[in-house]
Amino acid sequence: MMGNVTSLWRHPIKSHGREDVSSTTLIAGHTMPGDRVWAVAHEASKADNSEWSRCANFTRIAKVPQLMAMTSRLDDAAGIVTLEHPELGSLSIDPDQDAQTFLDWVKPLMPADRAQSTRIVKVPNRGMTDSKFPSVTLCNTASHRAVEQQIGTELSIHRWRGNIWLDGFEAWEEFEWIDRDIRIGEAILRPLERTGRCPATKSNPVTGVHDADTLAALDTFGHRDFSMCAEVIQGGLVEVGSKVELL
Repeated sequence: MMGNVTSLWRHPIKSHGREDVSSTTLIAGHTMPGDRVWAVAHEASKADNSEWSRCANFTRIAKVPQLMAMTSRLDDAAGIVTLEHPELGSLSIDPDQDAQTFLDWVKPLMPADRAQSTRIVKVPNRGMTDSKFPSVTLCNTASHRAVEQQIGTELSIHRWRGNIWLDGFEAWEEFEWIDRDIRIGEAILRPLERTGRCPATKSNPVTGVHDADTLAALDTFGHRDFSMCAEVIQGGLVEVGSKVELL
């Protein structure tokens, strides 16, 4: 069976904004370029700039739901990230240089009873994805529609914060792709694990307010997983509209 790419998304600062792109050039063994380049460590974090760290070390939407409403744009050449949020307005920063400016800007969203954000972390050549290996997240549009049908209302795909959205497959078919190679455009990826989901997906991407019980909906399918974490086996160009084929 063949499908196609319907959209491409990256998240320059982990849990702080999303950006659509028309194309990306994947690199073997790496995350999607521009995705989770930076992460925001909180005051209880043990993360530093030396190696990958678990998501619990970072400020994330599961603990700060209003972050879901943030969007972003990364100027790859200049290293400048422009963030927008309905309650905060916009901010353009170099995360490597302007961490305090960012922390002051985002502070009004931070709940008083949560560990506060204190610094921005960046690991060279390693996007800070949740998986222990550098991954690209593949999302199946049919599975998203299945969740919508279970809840009984339309949902934004941004709740899942995936990288590559695919259409043309059956709902939940992606769970059968583990350790199988899949060609997407010029690249070849190998899904290695399912993505377990947390309360972050309950947050509305426009308002940042919890308004849909996505986890309860997933429970009806016998799991709390959505999307696949895949390793890039062969790099290459991937575009919106690229063909997708299981090998």
